[in-house]
Amino acid sequence: MNARVNDEPAPVSLTEQAYALLRDRLVMLEIKPGEPINEDRLRTDLGVGRTPIREALKRLEQERLVVAYPRRGTFATDVNISDLSHISEVRRTLEPLAAAAAAERATPADRTALTELRAQLETSPRPGDNTALLRDDVGVHRAIYRCVHNPFLEDTLISYDNLATRIWCVFLPRLSGMAGHVDEHVPLLTAIVEGDEKKASELAAQHVTGFERAIRALI
Repeated sequence: MNARVNDEPAPVSLTEQAYALLRDRLVMLEIKPGEPINEDRLRTDLGVGRTPIREALKRLEQERLVVAYPRRGTFATDVNISDLSHISEVRRTLEPLAAAAAAERATPADRTALTELRAQLETSPRPGDNTALLRDDVGVHRAIYRCVHNPFLEDTLISYDNLATRIWCVFLPRLSGMAGHVDEHVPLLTAIVEGDEKKASELAAQHVTGFERAIRALI
């Protein structure tokens, strides 16, 4: 097999493109819980064929973001606040593990990317737009997960962070202090960049606990 010239990354498949776009719409509740998934409209919106859409939906069903019913169609899953304790239990275990692993395994290029991301968080204005802040939160989490260099763990982390983010979105209009929640990533990123596994683990655990506490205060 010939090596790819200059080690360029493989092009992203149409299915992967459809999956990523649909996933983020579902996570940010741009597709509302319980809303039917209109495949024809998605084909037009995303500019892809029927097969990539259907393959993406199969993957999203495995991740509990959509549910398919025979003869009825596919729908965005509901957001059940009763799932909060189950999701948080998993994240309290995996997020500190991932942060410590990232601190240990991040490559020099990873650490440079995280340093740049930290600088963006420190210098960017903090708008009152909770949706924009939440997108920042999701982006930081995914950047950290990539540094774990374990695709199975990364997929699991993203899946549970997606479910947690959907709960955030339900309460977004009532949430205060969202900027502070996002700013918690600055010391976490510092610990990972500096290779401080213990500190990274502790800060990740505090971050997840703070998320659950903030939501429970509004229930």
